[in-house]
Amino acid sequence: MNFIEHLQGAQDRNDSLLCVGLDPEPANFPGAWKGDASRIFDFCAAIVDATHDLVSAFKPQIAYFAAHRAEAQLEQLIAHIKRVAPAVPVILDAKRGDIGATAEQYAKEAFLRYQADAVTLSPFMGFDSIEPYLRYPDKGAILLCRTSNKGGSDLQNQRFADLPGQPMLYEHLAQLAQGSWNKNGQLCLVVGATFPAEIARVRELAPTLPLLIPGIGAQGGDAEATVKAGWRPGGTIIVSSSRAILYASQGEDFAAAARRVALQTRDQLNLAKV
Repeated sequence: MNFIEHLQGAQDRNDSLLCVGLDPEPANFPGAWKGDASRIFDFCAAIVDATHDLVSAFKPQIAYFAAHRAEAQLEQLIAHIKRVAPAVPVILDAKRGDIGATAEQYAKEAFLRYQADAVTLSPFMGFDSIEPYLRYPDKGAILLCRTSNKGGSDLQNQRFADLPGQPMLYEHLAQLAQGSWNKNGQLCLVVGATFPAEIARVRELAPTLPLLIPGIGAQGGDAEATVKAGWRPGGTIIVSSSRAILYASQGEDFAAAARRVALQTRDQLNLAKV
């Protein structure tokens, strides 16, 4: 089973477009765990246990682990997800971008060390920075396309004057990912929920690629607008929410509160498909 089949299976099984982003910040942990980086695994595992039947994917962000010297806890967490929720794929949010032998090492890190099912990548250095990840045919490569941050417009909205139609950079990337770059059907795209019109444009240019869409919840993206812009039969979306779910409560009920918010978000996304 490849990543996209794995993803579709989880979406069907859990009736969900929701991805829970695992961005553990010890300063926000509940109760006695507050500020204790040694409890990163315990916190994230509790979230996973509370939500794994409601999601289509989990997305640990590697920086939140590495900053606290918690890479071993990240390995432990992904192994835990594989054990308790084998039907749910894991997206390693790493945003790697390098070429040649270095990209080969990053691919090994994502897929062999951490056992992730997909990884986020920066395509700024071109196809040869993506190709090493495509040597793992069962894995997914999710390319930054139109990101949710304000500064994304600095480059992503610049036009190519020498290409037909003068597409913006993000439009050109969507065309490449839908076409010549997607040699093994492994590519997906990242498009921020804060730009629904541009989600719709990416969907127009890449009608079959899964779109990973962060930015709902704490970042202010609208769930209904996101689904209507990006979801199509045959062109799925992975809508990621992190802080709104992880930190739904600062009390001992944090996992139960996370489940309530995840359930509400999943149902809200599903209603928007109608």
